[in-house]
Amino acid sequence: MRSRRLTPTVAVVAAALVALAACNASQTSTADAPSTTEATTTTKASTTTEPTTTTTIAETTTTAAPVLPVPLPAPAPRANEPRLELATMEIPKIGINKTLFEGVSLNTLDLGPGHWPGTAMPGQFGNMVIGGHRTSKDRPFRNIDQLVPGDEVIFTTLYGRYVYRVVRTEIVTPDSLWIVDQHPGYTATLFACHPVGSTRERIVVFLELAA
Repeated sequence: MRSRRLTPTVAVVAAALVALAACNASQTSTADAPSTTEATTTTKASTTTEPTTTTTIAETTTTAAPVLPVPLPAPAPRANEPRLELATMEIPKIGINKTLFEGVSLNTLDLGPGHWPGTAMPGQFGNMVIGGHRTSKDRPFRNIDQLVPGDEVIFTTLYGRYVYRVVRTEIVTPDSLWIVDQHPGYTATLFACHPVGSTRERIVVFLELAA
């Protein structure tokens, strides 16, 4: 039996077919392969601006209210009080210009008008209380019943000159110790026996510090 040999033309065609198959396989493999794309991520630095909070603490200045004086109890009638000059007291309406002493015992009032211990001092906060004779010694308060609203009572101390004006006059009983009470304001109270020559009542003149 004679073997068959491929002709040159057939061999060339066969080689071309093999080459084409290899080429198609290569293209198919390349087409089927998944493409990988690397995503480029760009990170931007974020700038956060925090609001600036300014806290202002208001300074509060508290001014304490003045403290009212505390009057001492009434002294014994003839108590021995130290002789202490506080001021000069003038009442132009009735011609008075006297030294004001500390104390309201009879011994002190024999010297002149006396300041009730513990009450306000001239020009100070509270109620200044002053007593005086109407009949004995030099009787400085003899005519205080003539004072009317608006009349001046003037005190001069080492610290200044203080002018008070009459507000009203009242007649009270001898046990009316409320006249020495302290209350907010700048006031003064003058008192003496009433009527002239008697101790049956008291005449009280209320004053306020002039503005």
